[in-house]
Amino acid sequence: MRHSSSILCRALCISMLYCLAFSATAGDTSEVNFPALDSSYLKTGDFVGPDHVKRITPGLHKDQVRLELGNPHFSEGIFNVREWDYVFNFYTGKGNEYVTCQFKVKFDSNNRATSTHWKNPECEGYVNPPQVKDTPIVPVAEKPLKRRMEFGADGLFAFGKSDLSNLDSTGRGKLDDLADHLKQDAITLSSVVVTGYTDRIGSEEANLVLSQARADTIRDYLIQKGLDAHLVRAYGAGKAKPVVQCPGQKLTPQLVGCLQPNRRMEIEIVGER
Repeated sequence: MRHSSSILCRALCISMLYCLAFSATAGDTSEVNFPALDSSYLKTGDFVGPDHVKRITPGLHKDQVRLELGNPHFSEGIFNVREWDYVFNFYTGKGNEYVTCQFKVKFDSNNRATSTHWKNPECEGYVNPPQVKDTPIVPVAEKPLKRRMEFGADGLFAFGKSDLSNLDSTGRGKLDDLADHLKQDAITLSSVVVTGYTDRIGSEEANLVLSQARADTIRDYLIQKGLDAHLVRAYGAGKAKPVVQCPGQKLTPQLVGCLQPNRRMEIEIVGER
């Protein structure tokens, strides 16, 4: 009897230890862990417009997340995974100074986003700036100004080029007209965001570099024309958010022509007039 009681007692103890271990493991699954920054293939992070991150909300499918943010920046994979990790750079508004932030999107078994997380909570402020409650001293007649303009990159730059010397004269004229319009006394600017996009030809890294370089050139040109440097920002989105889909992988004049709408520059203007 003593032997049987000892066996029963030992079995109950093992059972209790198993339950405690399982409970601890289940609790750990709720934690949000971020990969080491240097394990990202980008190393230095990706410049992305805050509006793209702001659009990532629970319920979005992975394909919709990828259209806004691109593929994840770590080696966790794209399919059959529940977490995508990104590294983004956001300008602070002080010249070319920027901060690097790690961002995570969690998915359910149906590939729908369930939650988003920042490694540094302060980073969320660059996407959703805190609202400053104050009494605006502005004339009643002033109206909000928000406009998104799109320019075909082929009408601004030579194919595959990005520097100022390759800025087309017709494109310069369009940017001159835009700068003159925005410098009018009747317009008070809050921000001018330049976002560059490429087609899918070439590597992802090369497209990100090209789109950022083109956006930087347009930003610098607008600043040269008199816009406040603190208000004009530039982002490169690479081949994200394509406007058209074209068949074929081999580089041909037909494919280059078909993908032309994807090579573009978007300028978003926010202010009052």
